[in-house]
Amino acid sequence: MLLCVRAHLELREVHLFNVNQSYKNLCTQTRVNHHLVDQTVNVVKSISKLCVHVCQITSVVPQLVDQNVLSTLIVHSTSPPACRPECTVNSDCPLDKACVNQKCVDPCPGSCGQNANCRVINHSPICTCRPGYTGEPRIRCNLIPPPPPPLESPPEINPCIPSPCGPYSQCRNINGNPSCSCLPTYIGNPPYCRPECVMNSECASNLACINEKCRDPCPGSCGYNAQCKVINHTPICTCPDGYIGDPFTACSPKPPEPVPPPVQQDTCNCVPNAVCKDEVCVCLPDFYGDGYVSCRPECVLNSDCPSNKACIRNKCKNPCVPGTCGEGAICDVVNHAVMCTCPPGTTGSPFIQCKPIQNEPVYTNPCQPSPCGPNSQCREINHQAVCSCLPNYFGSPPGCRPECTVNSDCPLDRACQNQKCVDPCPGSCGYRARCQVYNHNPVCSCPPGYTGNPFSQCLLPPPPVQPVLQEPPNPCIPSPCGPNSECKLSSSNTAQCSCLSTFIGSPPYCRPECSSNSDCPYHLACMNMKCQDPCPGTCGVNAECTVRAHTPQCVCIQGYFGDPFSF
Repeated sequence: MLLCVRAHLELREVHLFNVNQSYKNLCTQTRVNHHLVDQTVNVVKSISKLCVHVCQITSVVPQLVDQNVLSTLIVHSTSPPACRPECTVNSDCPLDKACVNQKCVDPCPGSCGQNANCRVINHSPICTCRPGYTGEPRIRCNLIPPPPPPLESPPEINPCIPSPCGPYSQCRNINGNPSCSCLPTYIGNPPYCRPECVMNSECASNLACINEKCRDPCPGSCGYNAQCKVINHTPICTCPDGYIGDPFTACSPKPPEPVPPPVQQDTCNCVPNAVCKDEVCVCLPDFYGDGYVSCRPECVLNSDCPSNKACIRNKCKNPCVPGTCGEGAICDVVNHAVMCTCPPGTTGSPFIQCKPIQNEPVYTNPCQPSPCGPNSQCREINHQAVCSCLPNYFGSPPGCRPECTVNSDCPLDRACQNQKCVDPCPGSCGYRARCQVYNHNPVCSCPPGYTGNPFSQCLLPPPPVQPVLQEPPNPCIPSPCGPNSECKLSSSNTAQCSCLSTFIGSPPYCRPECSSNSDCPYHLACMNMKCQDPCPGTCGVNAECTVRAHTPQCVCIQGYFGDPFSF
């Protein structure tokens, strides 16, 4: 039975739904009322103009025509002051679209293999082979060979040529019948044999996909004495308590803290790292500057030191210490970085050992294996390895690292987003509201003289009609609870914070259960910010549904054949 699926196009607050159905041969035909499309065009243009004027953003609504009006992407939706991107999660898009880079786009292109059809069900691309083809639809579908013509004495036919078992499988001829099984190290059942994983999201959050296996990514990732913790498939290296240093290189015991001098009452209004002596501000030892303006250490970055020194523990020192280079190697400092070279007449790795040249030198690539460490790149210059950090990474090899991995890596007024310390305020508060960052979190409040919900709009209070008794201040205005939370007054007129009904955590860290499939268990998918079973309503009659990597897979039950997606 063939079902022509009714088109359901959702365009934020403007809904188009006008379907004329006529049943003939158990099929449904769909057409869209063009009169409603024209009305939608006018509404879209008005919203775009209003967003451009009020929100001061530059957006261009493409010329809409009848043929593609419903597929035009709107840069910002709703009306000021709550202008926002088209989508942030899949549930913001129609069921046949997915949210990619804050745009509702078709997730099918590039998802399926050759000779395969792609159908979007509940934001997920589902691949199936075309009629007359077989194989793994995500890789390639091959033509089903036609049956051989009947012969009076047919020759012996090997049922395994061509193999009916699909990719990653092996076929054995048992009494003239093919017997299929998955290859070693592959899982599943033919013709759906697959590796244990192809991406990190298919593994548990404390494992990573390495050589198509879910393994612990920690071994070999961190330095000496460092401890490794896997967060969202990524190894995070930290020095244990009582140790300091670069966790990607080595952690050493923390030196005992100096006994602070007795605190004297500051009557000089000195800056931090300065003390008042004889009513005069002077910088502490190892700090430089004017005690009334600033006292800072000798260096904070390498650029604060001469090019032949590096900033080590806020001191400009020569980084060429014993053990930095290999045995018999020469250590030089170039632009704050250590350069190890073998002296003339010797050969070998300057990071391990330089040996005298005995025979004709054999060329070796100093960058294979790379001596630069993680998050770095190696270039061969004059037969020597020159190390530098990858773009958007900081430090110097072998200690290259991103600007941040968690909020605690950033200043208190910044938050870690995409491994960058950025201001979390833009887009967090409503119209006329002010935003302040406390402990990496944006806190919205209305300015003095204004009232309202700081997450949507702050308004001037209406003029008083008649004098009324002064009510006690409401501790919930402005709300101290943070985003995705609500504030209620207790019997003692104090603020009690709790997360909204559809959010988890505790204020001010309330968050949805999930924002993408990778936040859910392997057998669930993120739908409307909830981890739910994606199977209901996905497969057709007499078909069974299994969830693999958050995606529903439909197959006909034993003894049935046909399109498992039709009803």
